[in-house]
Amino acid sequence: MIVYEYPFNERIRTLLRLEDLYEKFTFFLHQEHALQHHVALCTIFEMLEVAGRADLKSDLLQELERQKHTLLGFKSNPNVEARRLDEILLELDRISTTLMAAQGKTGQNVRENEWLMSIRGRTIIPGGACEFDLPSYYAWQQRPAQQRFDDISKWFSPLLPLFEALSLVLRLLRESGSTSKIIAQSGTYQQMLQGKIYQMLRLEIDEELGCIPEISANKYMLWIRFTCQDGNMKPKAFEGDVPFELTLCNF
Repeated sequence: MIVYEYPFNERIRTLLRLEDLYEKFTFFLHQEHALQHHVALCTIFEMLEVAGRADLKSDLLQELERQKHTLLGFKSNPNVEARRLDEILLELDRISTTLMAAQGKTGQNVRENEWLMSIRGRTIIPGGACEFDLPSYYAWQQRPAQQRFDDISKWFSPLLPLFEALSLVLRLLRESGSTSKIIAQSGTYQQMLQGKIYQMLRLEIDEELGCIPEISANKYMLWIRFTCQDGNMKPKAFEGDVPFELTLCNF
């Protein structure tokens, strides 16, 4: 099964982009080749571009606090597993405290490092990080893999509280929705949302169908059109019925 996610607003779109970059960063950081560590470092630079909004930290803190108050309302509900609820509340408190303690603007430690900024400036240029352009960076790439790992981890560490917070927010959001089994007649599906506000859509489909969903939505209507790809990878309309699972998520 393949899961596709569609954000309904810019805030969730930003969080999903950062989550994608974090997964990419984590994968390449734990490899050993210098070129893989180059990708990990460049991914940090991409994170700074996406997370450049000054209010992202405050947005996450507000959302974590709102989730805490919502979950506290379930304390007296006998149908809620008390131990699991307490675990989530403790996690919310820990991550909120850590994020609140993070000083300065997101990625400030990287921006104040002239050597890293020189690398960032060259990586914008195609092929701009060659050894003759950045001999000091090339020399660093020749160091043992563990040393490069430690350096990159140190440069990233001030960003970690932000990514822990957004991971928790997205996890709670994904768990908030209820899933429906749907069949798109002739490859098309429409649903009236009647003005109800959603944050994100999750669509799960059997990969063997070879269908790709094209999704558009606003607070009034959801529209999904399924396509497939020909030998040249060019998309074309899928005309058969498509069974899939749909989850509309909202805090």
